[in-house]
Amino acid sequence: MTTHQGPRTTDELIAQAERFGARNYAPLPVVLARGEGAFVWDVEGRRYLDGLSAYSALNQGHRHPRIVAALVAQAGRLTLTSRAFHNDRMGELLEKLCAVTGFPRALPMNTGVEAVETAVKAMRRFAYERRGVPDGEGELVVADDNFHGRTLLAVSLSTDPSSYARFGPFVPGIVKVPFGDAAALARAVGPRTTGVLLEPIQGEAGVIVPPDDYLPRVRALCSARRVPLCLDEVQTGLGRTGRMFAWEHWGARPDLLCVGKALSGGVYPVSAVCGTEELLGVFTPGSHGSTYGGNPLAAAVGVAALDVVLDEELPARAARLGARVLTRLRAGLAGSPTVKEVRGKGLMIAVEFHSEIARRVTEALAREAAVLCKDTHGRTLRFLPPLVTPEDVLEDAVERMLPILARG
Repeated sequence: MTTHQGPRTTDELIAQAERFGARNYAPLPVVLARGEGAFVWDVEGRRYLDGLSAYSALNQGHRHPRIVAALVAQAGRLTLTSRAFHNDRMGELLEKLCAVTGFPRALPMNTGVEAVETAVKAMRRFAYERRGVPDGEGELVVADDNFHGRTLLAVSLSTDPSSYARFGPFVPGIVKVPFGDAAALARAVGPRTTGVLLEPIQGEAGVIVPPDDYLPRVRALCSARRVPLCLDEVQTGLGRTGRMFAWEHWGARPDLLCVGKALSGGVYPVSAVCGTEELLGVFTPGSHGSTYGGNPLAAAVGVAALDVVLDEELPARAARLGARVLTRLRAGLAGSPTVKEVRGKGLMIAVEFHSEIARRVTEALAREAAVLCKDTHGRTLRFLPPLVTPEDVLEDAVERMLPILARG
């Protein structure tokens, strides 16, 4: 039996991580050692409800037995071939992705930000080869307060100084407009626009849900001007908002769709771009790739992760449970002097405060209610429990959370 060596207490483990690790995160003072379903346990044996789900990577819960079994079985056969050769698992993943998304083509990658980079490259090449935009002069239209990852391209898209400060020079050809303002976006789209890239619901910004007419108007505009619309559903996809994909709430099907996080089942990085024949058809051998993208281990995990979402009807479950949680939170926090708004769709929920107390509240929730949540931008707390969370567990957790949220 393998045993852990070295420091074991919470304080010792935190000190070890802070001594040797780059300090690019500010985690809560909790050290997790085990997870199962909707729960995680710290090194001292205390159980918590996971109210973040690794930003939706764990929609299916921790260590879902079907996903872990697929990982273990494939690891005993073949893990990596590179794309220099075919493997016997990738085709199944691609076919299932196309069936779930309704697109004819899919391109596998590893992380969400790689999927975004892939989509931007596809839109640029399509603009230069098929739409007559001068090579190298294209403009990508994005929304303020977006979050598409941490690469140099992704932070070039950002309007958040904590993401982009002192990382320049940045990728050129980016036009930024207010999220939710279809008129502003229409003014920004011009003859050199290569594409429009949006989150249907902004996650890192604080679960910002746009007006109901926003995405339909953007979709109509992009269609009229033959400009591709790409939706980043890395966090919102695969059931989180109560639909398989968030765009379905508004009937605004994109031309390219970025998926990731829950496609991994929380056990191994898997992402993909799914899209139309003409857009993904711009790639030719050597023009784009990834050593690990579409590897057999990732493909086995991705297939199992998708099967769990479908077979356990997780989108419908998120819609039902999310509606109940939102109703209870809104009723329980009505009149609270500290709470400004409760918002969300499905089990993608945020509580915004009038002042920058969200970090303090998340620490109190962990300490007093045994619920792990995440703060963002000082004022907002995000609650994204696994979609498999038992109904009674979720109801009990919300009742424990309410007095802490109300007092701020």
